[in-house]
Parts: sequence; structure tokens; C-alpha cells
Amino acid sequence: MIQRRTRIGIVAPGRAIDRGLAGQVTALAGEAAELVFHPQCFLREGHFAGPDAARAQAFEAYANDPSLDAIWFARGGYGACRILDIAFGSLGEAARAKTYLGYSDAGSLLARLARDGIGRVAHGPMPADILREGGAAAVRRALGFLTGRDNGAGIDPAARAPGRYAAFNISVFASLIGTGWLPDLTGHVLMLEDVGEYHYRLDRMMFTITSNPEVRGVAGIRLGRCGAIPVNDIDFGASEEEIVRHWCGRSAIAYLGRADIGHDVENKVVVFGAGSVGA
Repeated sequence: MIQRRTRIGIVAPGRAIDRGLAGQVTALAGEAAELVFHPQCFLREGHFAGPDAARAQAFEAYANDPSLDAIWFARGGYGACRILDIAFGSLGEAARAKTYLGYSDAGSLLARLARDGIGRVAHGPMPADILREGGAAAVRRALGFLTGRDNGAGIDPAARAPGRYAAFNISVFASLIGTGWLPDLTGHVLMLEDVGEYHYRLDRMMFTITSNPEVRGVAGIRLGRCGAIPVNDIDFGASEEEIVRHWCGRSAIAYLGRADIGHDVENKVVVFGAGSVGA
């Protein structure tokens, strides 16, 4: 029996990608998936992949397209938070039937999707990861998840056990505190990762995160990788794991160990909520 090709719509809520990258990722998809890049992915207006309105309209159009099985966010950078209040006004039933995959800056959209109970939401690799050394493995992992052909092999082992999960970049998550856009994370295992932040900034953000009363209702926190940490002129004196352990202890939040997520080619998939491996 021939398995139907999964149709995956790709939009860029933050920064743009180029057509060469799109070609590379399409070649990797092969016969397993049909990748449909919205023209908005290639727009450029200053830092962004087109103006806010164009990025919001592209997301809404593809989310509402019943011919698409999934929405894959093209890359990180910055910009997704700028469309949180304008990209959800007309989402219908087709949007609720989709899988949404991304991480980093796209975490803002994942947060609202999860908050509003729209679709199957997951943290995981994006097309732009093809640019990393060894990035083809990350893209294949994402495609395996989106097509269902990997039977859940790309999901972080720590997120396969029964329970509820959510995963975010630390900087993005901290910026959403107090905005009203975060989902109810009560009883969830919160998995966090980051890249390019000084230890003192990680410490400050973990203070913000763990001080929030809503976050204190999580089942616990797991720490992914915090890559490319800059060297400060004065050594902070604590590693990223020691920082997270410290603030979890101060806030009576269980520290549950490490997670296999991060801004790298080993980044695994985490399904939000009670998503099962085979779902």
C-alpha cells in the first residue's frame, strides 16, 4: 500500500529564508512529503520576512488551508511575537486539525496555539537547521515526525513517558511571562533551552520564570542545552545547570534533569500537552 504524501506548509513568522535553502530541504523531503513554501518566506523588510501584516496573513492562510496537513515554521530569529495579536482572528476547523512545528522564536506562536487548544503543537527542528553542520539529520528528524513515518523516534526520550510537556527557548519564554499568551502549564514538565546568552542573563531569566505563580504549578523543569554561552569579563561562578537547579530550589519547583533539546542538530521533538509518541 502506497502511503499518501504529507503536505506541509512552510511560513516564516520572523526572519526570511532564501530559495536555495528551500531547495535543499525539498530535496531531503523526497517522496515522503510535499513541501509548500509560502511566497512570504522570501520577502524581506528590514529584519523581517515581510511586514507584520504579511507574516500574519501567510500564517492564517496556510493554517486555514484544508489541503495542508501541517505548518512548519521556517526559522527562528525574531518576529513571531509581533503577530501574536493579529494572526489568530480567523482560524477555523482546518487550523485545529494540523500539526505545528518549530522552536526558538517560533515558541511565541507555539505558546498561543497551545493556549488556545489549536492543533497538535510541537517544539522541534526547522528548515533553517539545514544550514548547520550536520543539519540534514535535524531536518530529517522533523520530517519523520511531521509525516509520522518515524513512529516517534525523533521525540525526546524524556518526553515519551506518560505526562504533559512543553518546551521553550528560555529567552522567549521569559519574554512571554505576564503577557497572557502562555498556555496553562499546570502539571506539565517544562523543558527549557537557549543559545548565546551570558550566564548572568540566564540567571536573571530563570529568576523571572521561577518567580511566576503560574510557572510554579509545573510538575518540574528539565534543562536542555544552552549553547554558545559568551565569556563574561567576570566569571559568573555557576554553570547553566547550577543556575536552573538554584532557582528551582528557591521556588520549590522540582528539577528533573536534562532534556535533549537545544539550538543544534541534536534538537529533539517535544509534543505539547499529553501528546503520545504515536499520535
